[in-house]
Amino acid sequence: QVQLVETGGGLVQDGASLRLSCEAFGRTPSLYLIAWFRQAPGKEREFVASITWGGNTTNLAESVKGRFTISRENGKNMMHLRMNSLKPEDTAVYYCAARPFGMGKYEYWGRGTQVTVSS
Repeated sequence: QVQLVETGGGLVQDGASLRLSCEAFGRTPSLYLIAWFRQAPGKEREFVASITWGGNTTNLAESVKGRFTISRENGKNMMHLRMNSLKPEDTAVYYCAARPFGMGKYEYWGRGTQVTVSS
């Protein structure tokens, strides 16, 4: 089992920056991918960014490319999402998710952290 805890959400103005963090506990050597998803009110959950647990390969949704950066913190079970040039449409609950080796889906999810961008 793996537990994921997100921190770093908040209320910011249009154009501001935030950094979200996700800390993983438990059987972290079993992990292949760790990612961020988000869900805005009345909308389906959508993929934001992912990174391999080894930290070598990243993937970003088109809507956040050039503004968001995902990274792993060496030596720690931490992953970060740096969000620059935030827009009101980035407002959502952001969830950390992890996918183990050999699994085709994200098995572990955090409780989420709210990001609100005011115009």
